[in-house]
Amino acid sequence: MRTDMPFDQHRTSTGLVDVLDRVLDKGLLIAGDIRVSLAEVELLTIRIRLIVCSIDKAQEIGMDWWRTDPHFSGAQVGRSAAENQELKRHIRALERRIEALSGGAAPPAVKRLKRARRVPSR
Repeated sequence: MRTDMPFDQHRTSTGLVDVLDRVLDKGLLIAGDIRVSLAEVELLTIRIRLIVCSIDKAQEIGMDWWRTDPHFSGAQVGRSAAENQELKRHIRALERRIEALSGGAAPPAVKRLKRARRVPSR
């Protein structure tokens, strides 16, 4: 530790550490609304909610969204792909059923879907 620093400067850095420790331990919530109106007609509303806390505190208060968010959790990606495949199989089965019920002639909407599937995606 440097001894040539003035006492006040050393105390300020300790104060900042204390403030950060308290904010991360207890949490800090900032909330606000911005409304843009013209002639008593509300055109735009922006709601801002910001919480700053440690990961432990966030989990304690039930804000652990990063565990289930597919953008942050790799486990969800496999589940989403499997669910997507299952939905595609279900759609194909429904299309076959519609075709069978309509006497073999597919309705125009089903024909458009089949054509759209054949076109390679860009």
